[in-house]
Amino acid sequence: MKINNLDNQAFATMLRQGAVQLGRDKKVVNDLNVFPIPDGDTGDNMLMTLKAGCTALKDNMGTLSELASAASSGMLLGARGNSGVILSRIFAGLAKGLKDMVEADAKTFAKAMQAAVDEAYKSVPVPVEGTIITVLREGAAGADADSDLNHYFETLLEAMQTSLDHTPELLPVLKDAGVVDSGGAGLLSIFRGMNDALNGSISDEEIAPTTASTPTVELDKFTENSTLEFGYCTEFLLRLMRSKVDLDTFDEKVIFDYLNRVGESVVAFREGTIIKVHVHTFTPGAILNEMQKYGEFLTLKIENMALQHHQSTNQDNASFKVPPKKYGVVTVASGEGLINAFHEIGADEVIAGGQTMNPSTQDFLDAFARINAQHILVFPNNKNIKMAADQAAELYKGADIHVLPSATIGEGYYGIGSIDRDNANVEEVITSVTEIMQTVVTGMVSTAIRDAEGEQVSVRKGDYVGYSGKQLLSDSLNRVETAKVLVERLGAASRDVMLVFFGEQVPQNEAESLVADLQTQYKNLEIMLNNGQQPVYDYIFVLC
Repeated sequence: MKINNLDNQAFATMLRQGAVQLGRDKKVVNDLNVFPIPDGDTGDNMLMTLKAGCTALKDNMGTLSELASAASSGMLLGARGNSGVILSRIFAGLAKGLKDMVEADAKTFAKAMQAAVDEAYKSVPVPVEGTIITVLREGAAGADADSDLNHYFETLLEAMQTSLDHTPELLPVLKDAGVVDSGGAGLLSIFRGMNDALNGSISDEEIAPTTASTPTVELDKFTENSTLEFGYCTEFLLRLMRSKVDLDTFDEKVIFDYLNRVGESVVAFREGTIIKVHVHTFTPGAILNEMQKYGEFLTLKIENMALQHHQSTNQDNASFKVPPKKYGVVTVASGEGLINAFHEIGADEVIAGGQTMNPSTQDFLDAFARINAQHILVFPNNKNIKMAADQAAELYKGADIHVLPSATIGEGYYGIGSIDRDNANVEEVITSVTEIMQTVVTGMVSTAIRDAEGEQVSVRKGDYVGYSGKQLLSDSLNRVETAKVLVERLGAASRDVMLVFFGEQVPQNEAESLVADLQTQYKNLEIMLNNGQQPVYDYIFVLC
């Protein structure tokens, strides 16, 4: 059956089927990681982002334009990892291209896809060809919009597949690893699912689960004898109404200014005629009454903050009950020992996450909201987490957010420890911290999940591999031997201090014996051993 026009119901079904298909393919997408350690989480990140968009469509059956905008807003807050952030911007562009549309034919959808391309490229500071953005761009350029939507999607998928197959020729690191781009593969999976729905092949299976945790509520935290200390976390989608405001001239700043006067931890932005709001307040009713001067609610959630469960390790904070200060710190780590170490060095909020479990934009927003500081310094500690942190920084209105370029646990640890909290000049503080981080070297030991060739070592699947950044430095069937060679090649002989965090799979006596041997070899090096309890990495070595 040929489909000439796409309406709201079809779009919602296509989006959900895209998520179902990605759920089926997520392990394949995850396994396309370039580096030979278990760091492949592209499929999970994209799926969690897309599921957030699908969730935003529940109980919302507006026009095609309105549904596209709602899905975009959901993905914006649910975005995880670089691939998830880019995916959220792709659908933001699609929503812009479908603005004011009740239906879309092939030509209209093709124009919306070009808007998606433009938005995706803008989301990446330095666009790299051979990635998801290339697959999107070349797919959109190769699709034929001169017929019905079925033909358009058929040619779109063909062009995307051709582009994906070509990514190793554009990006040598993919060719060396023998894989195609994982983000591009995930995008193709989504559009395949959308095409299935368009052609009537709709599955009733549930979208595959991901690693995202489910919030729980502990009702005993607020009893009949409690006092309301923290107020209410209030979230809503407000549809601006023509009967109440002039949509052509209305400036949403009047709403944002009001929220900042009466509430705390405000996150607010406008998408078309929808205002998305997150605010902490003791009087949600007053805010809701004020908002109805401008529109009507699409969704509404009010939670007593004494009952809220947060993924952050600093769960009981509420930002407006904490004494104000100049600087606050948010970072990301996994493993109880590592998390405790970051708290001890000065982090206010440690978001549980890292390699293979990237936090979302919303996770960062929640962490910001629990800190009462003029400036919040953010240490992502992973390049794949920085884009979600950057996106959260753009959305947050309650403080000045500064995302620092910490790419490793070591850089984040020493960076936080070097913050001069008495210096009122934030630019000087950031410059100093950044310079300190540049002097830190971090190496990790993990288990190889496939064969790989490095300049100094040949890695075989199942070996222990030592590396720094993307440089493979040691490899052996013996974990301790791998660690010793790694430390040597990290330049331990010329360093003053080395922190050693051993992971959840490493016996303490093994770690202690390793450190004793290293101390004998490097007599002038101060070595400090910590039980990080981190997953993925058996050892993390931080040298300064």
